[in-house]
Amino acid sequence: MSKTWFITGTSSGFGRLMTEKLLARGDTVVATLRRTGALADLQAQHADRLDVVELDVTDSAAVRRVVDAAFAAHQRIDVVVSNAGYGLFGAAEELTDEQIRQQVDTNLIGSMQLIRATLPHLRAQGGGRIVQVSSEGGQYAYPGFGAYHATKWGIEGFVEAVAQEVAGFGIELTLAEPGPAATDFGSGLVAATALDTYDATPTGQVRRGLVDGSFELRGDPGKFAQAMIDAADQQPAPRRVTLGSDAYHHVRDALQSRLDELDAQKDLAYATDLDS
Repeated sequence: MSKTWFITGTSSGFGRLMTEKLLARGDTVVATLRRTGALADLQAQHADRLDVVELDVTDSAAVRRVVDAAFAAHQRIDVVVSNAGYGLFGAAEELTDEQIRQQVDTNLIGSMQLIRATLPHLRAQGGGRIVQVSSEGGQYAYPGFGAYHATKWGIEGFVEAVAQEVAGFGIELTLAEPGPAATDFGSGLVAATALDTYDATPTGQVRRGLVDGSFELRGDPGKFAQAMIDAADQQPAPRRVTLGSDAYHHVRDALQSRLDELDAQKDLAYATDLDS
């Protein structure tokens, strides 16, 4: 049975790839993006099953308005994919206040507001799926991506809580955690003005890797996009899907390190309870 999808950030990357694959299999897509002309070719091929809507997810009122209109037009939307976002690179003291606000407004608040806007509609129709595109960077951290990681770690906590709040309504949420992939993420990366003092630090090393291409990208974007679609079709919904061998190893090592550190503090944790 065909499904109807609502996807943000469809001009390129995973959003564009998912839209292409879903249309090819006969599904209907409400595709939102900031530059509607970016999907003109797909509109020409699939005018009956592709609605292209302009949306900047940092505009919370627009998010509610577009979501309401989409559900009204299609009666039922089976899957909502929160994909819009971008990356910001720079050591903490290199970033400007404006850059930090834009990163948080887009990746974190924009995603939160999209989920909040869809919940009443999903409840009313008796359930549905939400796929939140996070990152391996929601569990693991690279130097120089602190603001980006703050948004991804933040949205993961939000989704964990919301999933418990709405489980009784038949609404399921999945976090997609892709690792480095050959998308246009790098070309869209916003970089802060570098400070010379960070040149010989891990931040400088990552910065050079992004510029000279030595930052290896093993992930296949098409396979990642298909895995996200498959996760939305899966019953029951997986809470997380980790995509790419780099992501698997990075996330596993990070979790193991935190678990080892936690276990080493067990006696301290118990010793700080109230005395009986």
